[in-house]
Amino acid sequence: MKRSGFLKTLGALSVAPIVQVASAATQKTNPLSSRSNCVLVPAETPGPFPLDLTDNAFFFRQDIREDRVGVQLRQRVRIVGTENCEPMPNVRVHIWHCDNVGGYSGYNSEEGLTYCRGYQITDENGECEFITIVPGWYPGRVTHVHFQVYVSSAYSAVSQWTWPHDETVAAVAAHPELYPEGPDPLSPGQDGVFADGFDLQMATLEWDADANEYISDYEATVEGAGTSGVGYHEMRSAQVMVLGQNFPNPCRDQTTFPLELLQPALVTVSLWDLNGRCVHRLECGNWSAGNHSIPVDLTAMNVPSGTYACQVEAHASEYRAIDVRQITFQGH
Repeated sequence: MKRSGFLKTLGALSVAPIVQVASAATQKTNPLSSRSNCVLVPAETPGPFPLDLTDNAFFFRQDIREDRVGVQLRQRVRIVGTENCEPMPNVRVHIWHCDNVGGYSGYNSEEGLTYCRGYQITDENGECEFITIVPGWYPGRVTHVHFQVYVSSAYSAVSQWTWPHDETVAAVAAHPELYPEGPDPLSPGQDGVFADGFDLQMATLEWDADANEYISDYEATVEGAGTSGVGYHEMRSAQVMVLGQNFPNPCRDQTTFPLELLQPALVTVSLWDLNGRCVHRLECGNWSAGNHSIPVDLTAMNVPSGTYACQVEAHASEYRAIDVRQITFQGH
């Protein structure tokens, strides 16, 4: 039994406000190119094992496995807005799930650990990608992944996805040395969280023999103006600053962020790569309340072309506000 003390209350926590989520496209060769159907499904609980990772840019990373063993999974996600059913770029997608034996990092004996957690920022196609493992299971729950989409500093959407039961059973059964608990005994229809339906929370799962990994696609449609479920840090940050989208993006040398400070603050900017490493940090100094511009010269930083997370911190008198944007650098 893993984490059973939390699991007894899970069913009571599973009802939440409405989030709009649609299933991924089913074609492996064209995974996320079809137009969303923008269908509503109920939101799900972020628990029982969420962690607020807002103030730690280390969790901006593509590979979230750390030292966990399991069959490699390439998880592709696309976020779509309800206003026009088009892809939504520059939103933060945070996922977390259990390891191969049903354990969650950050809780009980795993406190202080951070495996199988991380976030990415969607590109111009509304897409992002994670490298992880096919999760295990624990009593009372089918194999699943939690996700949260931060639409803005004031709003986010929370839900979960799962996979076809026969696909996860086959994945685990083919690798018994990696999954000592064996295949998941439950189907989605037997899981209390998905008791209200799961068709629109079903991701694809296909084996890629060439890459020796599973590939999964999932598409979530969220309100263009956001839905309820924002975290504590997000709400507090919105009281200190409003960080706009940088331009140009992609960039070949320099990009600029518009920043509105709602109160005086000490501003710092840090750049993080896909491996969760801080590659540059800039101390901007004490700035007054009002509108500012933050130029970020990536050529001067001497970093290679690629995708980065730019984290802006504003240390006000009572609180440290944090927000993150994605930069695509095409300089070298």
